[in-house]
Amino acid sequence: MTAPAAELAGVSLSLRGNPVLEDVSLRIEAHDYLAVLGPNGGGKTSLLKILLGLLSPDRGSVRILGRPARRAHGQVGYVPQHVRFDLAFPIRVMDVVLMGRLGAARFGRIGAQDRAAAEAVLERVEIQGLAQRPIGALSGGQLQRVLIARALAQRPKLLLLDEPTASLDERIGRSVWELFEELSEEMAVVVVSHDVGAISRYVRSVACLNRRLHAHPSKELTPEILEATYGGPVDLLAHGHPHRVLEPHEDS
Repeated sequence: MTAPAAELAGVSLSLRGNPVLEDVSLRIEAHDYLAVLGPNGGGKTSLLKILLGLLSPDRGSVRILGRPARRAHGQVGYVPQHVRFDLAFPIRVMDVVLMGRLGAARFGRIGAQDRAAAEAVLERVEIQGLAQRPIGALSGGQLQRVLIARALAQRPKLLLLDEPTASLDERIGRSVWELFEELSEEMAVVVVSHDVGAISRYVRSVACLNRRLHAHPSKELTPEILEATYGGPVDLLAHGHPHRVLEPHEDS
């Protein structure tokens, strides 16, 4: 039997004395395509850091591909929401993507196979024509695709993405959601996002997180689930903010 990509059982975490996650249990299957929704400060980024092995929970257990999270190095790809680059530093797109191959490179030296792998993922995210361009010359959306390519270059079994479409225009954003759907045939994909419209169309399951997990693994988002997650009546999310939609009513 194939081990799940990730399994959390009774995970709780506090940071600087403040509870961040409370009794979270979550199972992510090998080819799941999961969206994690929730308000700012609800623990989404902390959950990703636990899956990456960067944070250890105060209570509960975490298994990644059947082993402790800290021993899954090289099997988990990560695309952060914000990344700090010195855009004046003379580094090309290809060099950034090749960073994703360092863990797999023999003796830490980049070879022909690593370059071929980098070229393949650049083509997959549709920016192969930018390989020799300096990162300082990229748009925000192009840089985001470079980061996705870097994560894919290591050939992960679990791909974690924190607001991956935040820098992309609507047309490009839709194509990236489709790319993630395609990638889930090869790996588990977990996306933190506020884009409910895209989630309902593409993902297979949804987890609503506000310190506690409110929904999983159903992809159906009911008003009750959204209200429990966001702390108020929410029928629609747009641009990262909950918008209250009032029930129709008769004039008095």
